[in-house]
Amino acid sequence: MKTIFSGVQPSGDLHIGNYIGALSQWVSLQDNSEAIFCLVDLHTITVPQDPKILREKILEVAALYIACGIDPKKAHIFVQSENPNHTQLGWVLNTITPFGSLERMTQFKDKSQKYGENAGLFTYPVLMAADILLYLTDEVPVGQDQKQHVELARDLAEKFNSKFGPTFKLPVPVIQKETSRIMSLQKPTSKMSKSDSNKNGAIFLLDSKDLIRQKIAKAVTDSGSYISKDKGSEGISNLLVIYSSFKNQSLERSISELEGKSYSEFKSLLADLVVSDLSKIQEKYNEIRTDEKYLTQVLDEGRDFAIEKSNQTMKAVISAVGLGRTATSH
Repeated sequence: MKTIFSGVQPSGDLHIGNYIGALSQWVSLQDNSEAIFCLVDLHTITVPQDPKILREKILEVAALYIACGIDPKKAHIFVQSENPNHTQLGWVLNTITPFGSLERMTQFKDKSQKYGENAGLFTYPVLMAADILLYLTDEVPVGQDQKQHVELARDLAEKFNSKFGPTFKLPVPVIQKETSRIMSLQKPTSKMSKSDSNKNGAIFLLDSKDLIRQKIAKAVTDSGSYISKDKGSEGISNLLVIYSSFKNQSLERSISELEGKSYSEFKSLLADLVVSDLSKIQEKYNEIRTDEKYLTQVLDEGRDFAIEKSNQTMKAVISAVGLGRTATSH
């Protein structure tokens, strides 16, 4: 059985881009694989965080994982920082990572301009590689913007295997092309973001029904009036991708069924669809989030599984590079 690994940072508020591009994709993969889904809190602190809010967000995002359809009986959910093997492997991989590889990472350039440079922000792609390689992962479901990081993980796995002997699998990124990048409702040339200063740009999973409808009504379109087969501008194309994702159908089928409808009529249909689905997620989320005992049990079991599984990898790594002692001297 193949192993799937992926994770989301527990910072800000999860939005429909996270749901479409990650969480819903994970749900479809958990039945036929050993699925491991992480809350990558160590990555989160590469930019400033309020500790109290971060602790709350870890529980919020864990509850949203389950509310969106991740089944703890089928998949393993855990908090990254609770498994020390991640940072240990990250350090080992740091020692074989070329400086130039990290300088080329586009997310480092973007985030360092916004938050200022720090060593953690610079080397976090190596920690992400460790996250993936630690579980001998076969496939990594990610958005298009994370493909570069999975490629680095492959490069480091190959380099380690070549230098120290076969240890790691070479992971493959799994990207849903049509839904890999959900764009901002207000600036459809930019990806939908948790940190967007314009809060009308993203629909968050815990937004109220009225707020969802308002955001869709205000979404940027173009000078046209009706849905047509040419898909229209970036704004209309983005809304059509969101519609198709929530209807779980192809973009072509959506365009066919919507052709000739006015933009206002289309937005109303889209709002109904999003409100209906997110209402179900929110209802389930509220049940899970208030059941602290259940949520703790899920994360504890996930942590124990992650540590046990990754211990085997770390034993092989430690032996390969010559760390520690293989026997006690007397």
